[in-house]
Amino acid sequence: DHNRVYKSLSDVIEGKEGRVRETLLGKRVDYSGRSVIVVGPSLSLHRCGLPREIAIELFQAFVIRDLIRKHLASNIGVAKSQIRKKKPIVWEILQEILDDHPVLLNRAPTLHRLGIQAFLPVLVEGRAICLHPLVCKGFNADFDGDQMAVH
Repeated sequence: DHNRVYKSLSDVIEGKEGRVRETLLGKRVDYSGRSVIVVGPSLSLHRCGLPREIAIELFQAFVIRDLIRKHLASNIGVAKSQIRKKKPIVWEILQEILDDHPVLLNRAPTLHRLGIQAFLPVLVEGRAICLHPLVCKGFNADFDGDQMAVH
């Protein structure tokens, strides 16, 4: 077709939809999540509220391991099925795991070392990460829709 508009190589590489911005600068990170933050005034300063949905995604391998070790699942498939069905034992095991595994919370832009901090997670309902209001200053965060990444 002689009326077709062609893109130059520089058009493909540069700009907002360019290859550099699309793939090279924005990477997907395994075992991480992102959510809105909400206030959790009852939390200790060293704890954060982690939504069940995010926590099970981050720590699924540990939960599967423990289900099999404790003879609550005979294999990986059975363990994954128990996780999918959200059996109560899954949440108990997950909380045990979380007590020994701190998570990193990061609020972009990370301009200084307080932009990333470690917390011991507690399972919470809903889909938002809960933070004690006194730890927000280091993140330069407030509760008007700010998002944080969890690793």
